[in-house]
Amino acid sequence: MISRAAAATLSDLARSFKVLTITGPRQSGKTTLSRSAFRDKPYVDLEAADERAFALRDPRGFLARFPDGAVLDEVQHVPELFSYIQVLVDEDNRRGRFVLTGSQNFALLSKLTQSLAGRVGIVHLLPLALAELRAARVAAGGIDDLLLRGLYPALYDTALGLPSTWYAAYVTTYVERDARQVTNIHDLALFQRFLSLCAARTGQLLNLASLASDCGIAQGTARAWLSVLQASYIVFLLPPHHENLGKRLVKSPKLYFHDVGLAAFLIGVQEPRHMAIHSARPALFETFVVGEFLKHRFNAGLRSNLYFWRDNIGTEVDVLVEQPEGLFPIEIKSGYTFQEDFLNALLRFLGYAGARATGAGLVYGGEDSYVRSGVTVRSWKGV
Repeated sequence: MISRAAAATLSDLARSFKVLTITGPRQSGKTTLSRSAFRDKPYVDLEAADERAFALRDPRGFLARFPDGAVLDEVQHVPELFSYIQVLVDEDNRRGRFVLTGSQNFALLSKLTQSLAGRVGIVHLLPLALAELRAARVAAGGIDDLLLRGLYPALYDTALGLPSTWYAAYVTTYVERDARQVTNIHDLALFQRFLSLCAARTGQLLNLASLASDCGIAQGTARAWLSVLQASYIVFLLPPHHENLGKRLVKSPKLYFHDVGLAAFLIGVQEPRHMAIHSARPALFETFVVGEFLKHRFNAGLRSNLYFWRDNIGTEVDVLVEQPEGLFPIEIKSGYTFQEDFLNALLRFLGYAGARATGAGLVYGGEDSYVRSGVTVRSWKGV
């Protein structure tokens, strides 16, 4: 088993909160992490029909089996439990008593904030971070192999064949079961087309009208379906930074997939040699790098502090990290060889930002790391 960076965060939260929640996409390792981090607690899978029926029929009786707490997996299936858990933990000062996991962000967190506000510590567990693979000494291959395979744990824990076989099953399960649990989707084939069209737009500004038109659905439907993808941790939106630094800014967010391998599969990239020359490679590389920054924040139990910056004449900084001491801009380039013009947008931004900037970085598809023109240039291997 690959050790997860979020385990230390969970341990810290268990000393402060009565209830812990691990939420994230299916197959991101929530069950494995919760069971390994809390080996002394009973484990219950609420996707099992008999356990779910018991919890729905008699929540008090269901919870009475676990006087010292338990790991309750996929708890979004029985949100009625939250109010009963609230009563139990309010009567007892023990920390880390119940551990809840779930794979539907909106459905789970909206109920949690209603019933367990102030009592619950939350960890968002995404697929593996590259740093976790390095720590476990698991070979990720070259950058094109990594962009194709993605970072779901199952693709590294077992001897699977082509990633496309695993992703095909994942998409079928997600579309036919999970998406329908979040909202009422009648035309599954159309929803899957919408999913593929989103993948083709990863790393791009979100244009909801264009997305709806290309899919042949109403804009309101596209907005609702996009919320479904966000709720189940398939995609996320990176907001534009609010500070204009004297320039007019775009206001639309950028669309990204949480896992680059899933996006590559949906686009139709099949082999590393195809990835190397595919027109979507720069966007997929950017998706991978932005995802790594987000995992770093979430694994530490922190909210995202990531934005992008783009003015109305097209000058763009791919990631803008908002820190207490100022702004740190990062440019992302998929090229294998560093070129001086990679720095153009960064240097322009630094001119606009002045003292508000605290340095600058660039991540590229090559092997070496160094400093150029005051910018820290980093290989993708060090993300």
